[in-house]
Amino acid sequence: MANTNYPSAAPQNPPPQKSRAGKNLLIGLLAAGLLGTWGYLLWNKNKVSDQLQQASTEKANMETERNSVKEMYDQAVYRLDSITGANNNLQGEKTALQKDIDSKKAEIRKILSDKNATQAQLAKAKTMIAELNDKIGALEAEVTRLTGENQELTANNTQLTSEKTVLEQNLQTSKTEKDELAQTVDVGSTFSASNIQITPVNERKNGKEKVTTTAKKVDKLVVSFDVENRIAKSGPADMYIMVTAPDGKVISDAANGGGSLTTRTDGDKSYTAKVPIQYTQGTRQAVQFPIHQSDFQKGDYKIEIYHNGFKIGEGTKTLKKGGLFG
Repeated sequence: MANTNYPSAAPQNPPPQKSRAGKNLLIGLLAAGLLGTWGYLLWNKNKVSDQLQQASTEKANMETERNSVKEMYDQAVYRLDSITGANNNLQGEKTALQKDIDSKKAEIRKILSDKNATQAQLAKAKTMIAELNDKIGALEAEVTRLTGENQELTANNTQLTSEKTVLEQNLQTSKTEKDELAQTVDVGSTFSASNIQITPVNERKNGKEKVTTTAKKVDKLVVSFDVENRIAKSGPADMYIMVTAPDGKVISDAANGGGSLTTRTDGDKSYTAKVPIQYTQGTRQAVQFPIHQSDFQKGDYKIEIYHNGFKIGEGTKTLKKGGLFG
């Protein structure tokens, strides 16, 4: 065959070099993108982990801070309770200071009870606890002052009670001594009777009187005596005369104030007559009083004289039966 100038026909399958290069580039890009995605995912995971760790740390720190604040608060409350519990006045009466303390306690409790309380709120609670402790310190000073005053009042009351006891004892002693003195004066002011005489008298029709010892002729017994006392004051005094007849009966003379007398040593006794006198202090005074009876018996007539409940004298007079011409 002869050579010609026409080009040869193109091959039916082109060489593959160019197609492989593009494919490799695409695979590289995909691999790079995959590696980048993995890297981002790993970085993001680490970042999230760090954030979770930080959040957990912050939460733990907040819990620690809350517990610290709560412990500070509990100590302040315990301190406050130890003050108010020991003082009855503070328990029974709310002062302005206590009301302020109660208000701060309520606000602090509100913060501590909030589980989502912020750092700023906890810081505020700490500040308020410090203020609360200052208030408690002022309350302690007030309690100390009141306690001192109470101790002083207690001491004064104890002293006054002791003085009162001594005074009452002295008053009782004085009263006893006064009563004893009054008793002594009372007894000492009792009159003494002396020169006791009993005169039986016959009253004649002509008005004249004659002394007689004959019973049937006696119209009256005249009792006379002298009384005297150096300490008795001037003034009225009563003498009681008891006349006992020979038959043992006390002559009753109702016209002359007869009755019953309570004596200091002999109990109740009937008396014949009460004889009032007007005594002058420091003098000896004569007393005379007639005892009347319609019929005098023969025998012994006993005369007793009482003053101030005491027997101050007595005497006896015998009346005889009398003769034919008596």
